[in-house]
Amino acid sequence: MKTQVAYKGKDAGFSLVELIIAMMLTLVVLTIATTLLARSLNIRTRANDNVDALADAERGLNIMSREISQAGFNLLPSDNGIVAADSITDANGNSTIRIRANLNRFDTTAPANARNGISQPDWDVGEDIKYYIYPAAETTLLARYDAYDGTGTSTVLANKLDKMRIHYFAQKVTYSTPPATETNLANCDITAPSAAEVLPGGAKYVVIAVCVKQQAVGVPGGAGYQPAHLLVLTSDVALRNANLVNY
Repeated sequence: MKTQVAYKGKDAGFSLVELIIAMMLTLVVLTIATTLLARSLNIRTRANDNVDALADAERGLNIMSREISQAGFNLLPSDNGIVAADSITDANGNSTIRIRANLNRFDTTAPANARNGISQPDWDVGEDIKYYIYPAAETTLLARYDAYDGTGTSTVLANKLDKMRIHYFAQKVTYSTPPATETNLANCDITAPSAAEVLPGGAKYVVIAVCVKQQAVGVPGGAGYQPAHLLVLTSDVALRNANLVNY
C-alpha cells in the first residue's frame, strides 16, 4: 500500500536580496551606535582630563602658598625671605620665586650651624626653596627645588600647568581675573590690582596666579558642549615677616 504526501509549495523564508538589505541596515545601526559610544567616551576622557588638570594645579598651588607664607621666618626683620635675584619673570610670562626661612631655629636637636643659619644639607631641608615652570613635551611642569634636601633634583608638583605669574605687593590687595571665555594665554593673569607692585625684596604680600587650559568638551551645537578656555587659579599669601595686624 502506498502513502501519498500532499505538496504545498515552497517553504516560507528570506531571499538573498532581503538578507543583504537586513545586514546593511544592521551595519548602519551598529555604526551609528559605535560612533555615539566613541564620542561619549572621548567627551568623558576630556572632562576627566580637565578635572585632573585643575586638581593637579590646586595641589601644587596649595603647597607653594604654605611654604611661601613661611618666607623670612627667623631671619632679620628687614629680610622677607625672598631672594630677589632668583625671583624673576621670563619673556614668556612665567615667574620663578626663591624663598628662604630658618625653620629649625628653635630645634634643640639640630646642630648650631643649622639653627643659626641656612647651610646644612639634610638639616635645613625646606629652608631654601625655588619654584619655577619647566617646559616638557606638550605641557609645562610646576617644579620645586630644595637646595638642602641632599638629592640635587627637583620635584614635580603639577604636570598640567600652562603659566605661572607671581606678583609682589607691600600690602593686601584686591584684583580681577579674566572671564571664563578667555583663550589668550597672554591674558591669563590677574588684572587691576588695588595697589602698585613692588620689587620682590620689599614685598609683604604675594599673589600667585596659575593658568590651566581646559580642553573643549563635546562638539559645537551638541548637548553639554563646553568650548576650550583658560582658567586662572589664584592664591594670596601674607609673608611671615610681614605686619599681619594690617591684614
